[in-house]
Amino acid sequence: MKAGLPPETPSTSFDKACVSAMSAVKLGMMAMRLGEIEVAIGGGATSFSQEPLVVRGLRFNGFRLGDVKMEDPLYQLGYKDFNPVSVDTDNVAGEYGVSRGEQDEWAYRSHQNYGKAWKEGKFKDEIIIMEIFQKGKETFILDIDEQYRPETTLEKLSKLKPIYGCKAVTAGNAPGLNDGATAILFMTRKKAEELRLKPIGTIVAMTSIAIQPNRMPEGPGFAIKRVLNMAGVSLDQIHVIEINEAFAAVPLVSIEVLCGRDKNKAKEIQKKTNINGSAIAIGHPNTASGARIMMTLAYELRRRGGGYAVGAICGGLAQADACIIKVGD
Repeated sequence: MKAGLPPETPSTSFDKACVSAMSAVKLGMMAMRLGEIEVAIGGGATSFSQEPLVVRGLRFNGFRLGDVKMEDPLYQLGYKDFNPVSVDTDNVAGEYGVSRGEQDEWAYRSHQNYGKAWKEGKFKDEIIIMEIFQKGKETFILDIDEQYRPETTLEKLSKLKPIYGCKAVTAGNAPGLNDGATAILFMTRKKAEELRLKPIGTIVAMTSIAIQPNRMPEGPGFAIKRVLNMAGVSLDQIHVIEINEAFAAVPLVSIEVLCGRDKNKAKEIQKKTNINGSAIAIGHPNTASGARIMMTLAYELRRRGGGYAVGAICGGLAQADACIIKVGD
C-alpha cells in the first residue's frame, strides 16, 4: 500500500533465501497459467545492514540472571545445524578440481566485466538512481552498485586469506552482504497488447529444484538442464547465461555440470556466462538477486537484437531456480 498500489491488490511474501525473487516471478506466472490474474509484480528486497541479532528461548522461558547469548545469523552465513554454505561450496569445488586460482580469476573477471558494462551504459535501464540525503553533507547520488571494486587485481585477490576454514573461498571470490531490491512487472501477452505495451522480453520457462543440502554449487547447473528440457531448447541455442555468483565456485562448478566436465566445452560456456559481471561485482542482496538476473538478461538480449538467455541461482541448503528468457521472434 505504501508503494501506491490499491489496497485490494492481493500480495504475498515468502523467504526462500537467494532464489526468492525468481520464485516470486514463477509464482505469478503460475497464477497467470491458472487464469486467476493477468498482471503481477515479482521481486525481492534484502537489507543485510538491518539484519537483527537472534536471542533464542527467551519468550516463554524467561530470564533472571547471567549473560544473554545473542546469535549473529550473518556469521559464517550458514543455517543452524548445518555447515556454513562457504564450507560446502569449498568442498564441492575441490571435488570438481576448481582451484583457488580459478576462483580468483573468475572474481577478477566479474569486476572487469561489470566495470566495462557500466561504462557502456548497460545498466542505465535497470538501476533506479537514488538521492540519499545526509545530514550536514551534500546529497549522495547512488547510480552504481556499491559492491563494484574497480581497483581489484588478481594480486590483491590472491593475498586474501580463506574464510571459515575453507581452502579456497575468500572474501574476494565471494559477494558482499549487500542491501538492495528488485521488482519486475510482467503480464500475459494478451494484457500487454490491450495496454499497447511492448514487452522487454518473454519468459519461456521456469523451474525450481532442490538437491542434497551440501551440494549447493551444483544446483544452478541441474536447474538449467531441467529448464532447457522443459522448453525444448538446447544449450547451443542460448546466447547469454548468468549463473549467480553466490561464490565464484558456483558458476564454475555449475558449468562443469552442464558440460559433463569437458574442459574444452566448459571454456566455451564460460565465454557467454556472466558477461556483464554478477554478484561478486554487482552485489548479492539475497532475496532480490533472482529477479535482477532475469532483468539483466532481458536487456542484454534486447541490445543484441534478440535470442535466448538462461539465468540460474542457487539458494541456501541447495535449492536452485532457473529461467529461460526470449527476445524477438
